[in-house]
Amino acid sequence: MPDETRHAEAIDGAPSPRTAAVIPAAGRGVRLGRGAPKALRPLGGTPMLVHAVRAVARARTVSLVVVVAPPDGAAAVRTLLDEHPLPQAAGDTDVMVVTGGGTRQESVARGLAALPGDVDTVLVHDAARPLVPVETVEAVAAAVRAGAPAVVPALPVADTVKQIAPGTPAGEPEPVVATPERSLLRAVQTPQGFDRTVLAKAHADAPREGEGATDDAGMVERLGVPVVLVPGHEEAFKVTRPLDLVLAEAVLARRRVTDGF
Repeated sequence: MPDETRHAEAIDGAPSPRTAAVIPAAGRGVRLGRGAPKALRPLGGTPMLVHAVRAVARARTVSLVVVVAPPDGAAAVRTLLDEHPLPQAAGDTDVMVVTGGGTRQESVARGLAALPGDVDTVLVHDAARPLVPVETVEAVAAAVRAGAPAVVPALPVADTVKQIAPGTPAGEPEPVVATPERSLLRAVQTPQGFDRTVLAKAHADAPREGEGATDDAGMVERLGVPVVLVPGHEEAFKVTRPLDLVLAEAVLARRRVTDGF
């Protein structure tokens, strides 16, 4: 029987709007050290990018995943994904590979431009968050479907945070100018979910100088459009430093024992 979530049609016979995920994977990830780009580093013997694609593809609401590859690596990424096909649990989710740009902002914009016209909800997910649970992906997509123009999964901040004065030379003691109320702070994760029209406008209006924007929800905030948070998950952490990779290996090993992941 066809999956009703993925293949439902409107009363007039036209395909119903779809949800797609864009995964920018064009960065080098220098904080993990020399070697392959961060998204291609192995985790449990499988590249992190493959884990990230599988994580969002497992969501029943996601029918298309667009991977944005390094400018000189689209063919290699396509080959990699063909060598690691989606599990049966991902249904008939399609995976597309497009060429990225010089910044994350430009890469996401290229992923957006590649989406077919029947996609109205877009999830943007970091390739470096390979272990995001499917429940988190579904919660973000559901909140957008319910009418929120922009949705971000987030967790309460565990540490006290200090705000410092700008312009302090590197290596010098940094003067503290404020201590924000921790109970009002949240650490954001991905996938971030958006109404496609809103996200497209945010990218069209955003400046492109320097490194570009690294947070799509922040770009939407600058439009004056409300952004809401849903609960994140501790396993949706970002693998940025070598210690993060050790933790990710431990989480994956536990999943394999307890869940058959």
